[in-house]
Amino acid sequence: MRVAVLGGGVLGACAAYHLVRAGAEVVLLDRAHEGRATSAGAGIVSPWTTRYEGESLYRILLGGALAYPALVASLAEDGEHDLGYARVGTLCAPADPAVLDALEPLVRGRANEASIAGAVTRLTPREAKALWPPLAGDRAALHVEDGARVDGRRLSAALHRAIARRGGVLRNGLATLLVEGGRVRGVVLEGERIGADAVILAGGAWAPEVLAPLGIRMAVQPQRGQILHLRLEGRDTAHWPVLYPMTSHYLLTFEEGRVVVGATRESGAGFDYRATAGGLAEVLEAGLAIAPGLAHATIIETRIGFRPMPPDGRPLLGTVPRLPGLVIANGLGPSGLTASPFAGRIAAQLALGETPPISLAPYDPLRV
Repeated sequence: MRVAVLGGGVLGACAAYHLVRAGAEVVLLDRAHEGRATSAGAGIVSPWTTRYEGESLYRILLGGALAYPALVASLAEDGEHDLGYARVGTLCAPADPAVLDALEPLVRGRANEASIAGAVTRLTPREAKALWPPLAGDRAALHVEDGARVDGRRLSAALHRAIARRGGVLRNGLATLLVEGGRVRGVVLEGERIGADAVILAGGAWAPEVLAPLGIRMAVQPQRGQILHLRLEGRDTAHWPVLYPMTSHYLLTFEEGRVVVGATRESGAGFDYRATAGGLAEVLEAGLAIAPGLAHATIIETRIGFRPMPPDGRPLLGTVPRLPGLVIANGLGPSGLTASPFAGRIAAQLALGETPPISLAPYDPLRV
């Protein structure tokens, strides 16, 4: 069986990787847009500490977290170890102790149902600051032992290499859907016909423009996120936990003193690929309010990403009955790096004609 995957971000790459491991012939097509969400995303994998409403969304996020260990192990078998993935823990440290009190039973309940989360511990401000030294000294916290983080750029690069190593074909350029006889028969890549038994559309915020010529509307809009990367010189930050103040902002760290502070959530900005004074001021102000010890950190990079946002917050995942041969995987919003291993596997299963492990009724890709 031959499957074409449109979109080389982590979601599309996870689908393609699952397919090649299942023995399918795969063509992964990518335009490498500036502002793709995979390249800018923070990479937090800790669904049990989110405050998202709705069981449908949480089910996808949890599935992603549960899928990561197997994905990491599979990539290791293929010689890929540089993913930026580590189970470093999560620290929930809101400014208001009442928020922490309300959050604690939710997190403990989720962690009890998902052993991968590890132990949950209430920390004093002193104990929390010991785990995250720049943190404000007056914040009690909830520590979840096995929250994780991942580097989207490193993960997608590893997936691409593993796909190619297993015989998958990676192509760059503008592709459109090839529709003949009332079904999708493959893609057209800059004039070249590439036949396929199924096509997975995982093009993120740019996917609607692929469907528009067919009269199909996908209700996904780009949401701009501006994210700052800082460096704490001489500090070993590789194993600091993800830090949530339980607002729309967050902090996490990687090797070599890198600290990520995010992010703006700018709906209505379109595909305006710019760092703005107001956006960076927002991120810096929020970051320093949480962790004033970062005041002397070096600003090393600003990343800009366009999250594919569905109106109701739930992913768009499933087939299109009026266009057989097409699978849509989209709408992961700010949680793409959390959910992609699970959502990508489901997309691959649909392309192969297999039954996914959950009902996809809540994720109908054309429901809105």
